[in-house]
Amino acid sequence: MFKSALAIFTSLLFIHAGLAPAAAQTVDNTTAKKPVKKVVVKRAVTKGSLNNREKLVRKVSVVKGKRQVSYQRVAVAPAVPVVPPVMTAGDMAGLNLTPDPLALRSNVALVIDQANSQVLFEKNSSVALPIASVTKLMTALVVVEAHMNMEEVLTVTDDDVDREKHSSSRLRVGATLSRDDMLHIALMSSENRAASALGRNYPGGLPAFVAAMNAKARSLGMTDTRYVDSTGLSSQNVASARDLAKLVVAAYNYPIIRQYSTDPKYMVEPSGHALQYNSSNRLTSSKEWDIGLQKTGFINEAGHCLVMYTRIEGRPIVMVFLDSKGRLSHVGDATRMRKWLVDDQSRNLTRVKMVRADEG
Repeated sequence: MFKSALAIFTSLLFIHAGLAPAAAQTVDNTTAKKPVKKVVVKRAVTKGSLNNREKLVRKVSVVKGKRQVSYQRVAVAPAVPVVPPVMTAGDMAGLNLTPDPLALRSNVALVIDQANSQVLFEKNSSVALPIASVTKLMTALVVVEAHMNMEEVLTVTDDDVDREKHSSSRLRVGATLSRDDMLHIALMSSENRAASALGRNYPGGLPAFVAAMNAKARSLGMTDTRYVDSTGLSSQNVASARDLAKLVVAAYNYPIIRQYSTDPKYMVEPSGHALQYNSSNRLTSSKEWDIGLQKTGFINEAGHCLVMYTRIEGRPIVMVFLDSKGRLSHVGDATRMRKWLVDDQSRNLTRVKMVRADEG
């Protein structure tokens, strides 16, 4: 009986030993028929991992016939802040809302026929506004009427450096020029340190000079005018167009102011170093214009300004433009005004001829 049981047990072992390898082989074969897909996990770049100077750029490429998509970090230039336009004193007063038939860029304009004092064009002419370097026309008038030695050598000092508007200057601290040369480049090229030196070297210094400027304004009937410096860098230097027309006429009486303000170019030698200055008004070089006196000006509060004494079709014309928008806008307004005056005179002459023909 024992032998029979042993035989059965042995048979079961053989059966198990035969089946196990076959079953294992079957499982292996089944697994081989279904290859496992290889997955490569790449570290993703997310928006959250970027700083404020980077962005993600999606890049698609084809490698060995397969389309691949990747994302790259790209540096981004910092955004330029939007700076709102500077409001001039005229804009803040609402003068930019005043229409005019010539669509001038200037908030203020006044044109007068000096032969008969007839106002030919007017726009906000009684409003006092900052006048920037048009101030230097009064500076020149005070210097000339003081009858000081024009050959006296003046020195640019640290007191002449602009610490209000931080404007640049070609005259270095320590540079020396005659009073005559200082006046020349202050009028022609609007040199601020030259104008400052002129006021500072007046008897009694700058306070006395500013007092003389205001006294002269009162004597000319410039009731809307006030000066606080000799350069015009301060926005507290104010005047109306009507006042400035009076100043232009008064300054025109002096040949030195006429010549120096209208020279296109002039050479000076501060401390022995030659410097060529150019006019701040390009119209002084134009053959189409006959300009007897001029002065430009600009600070943010004043906009671009221009005053002129000129002849148009033989007529002596005083022009004042204040608070103009754009670097050459005041020059453009003057050119537009000149054309309008020429065309208007032609129309008037035509009307006169027609009336005379009718009378004949």
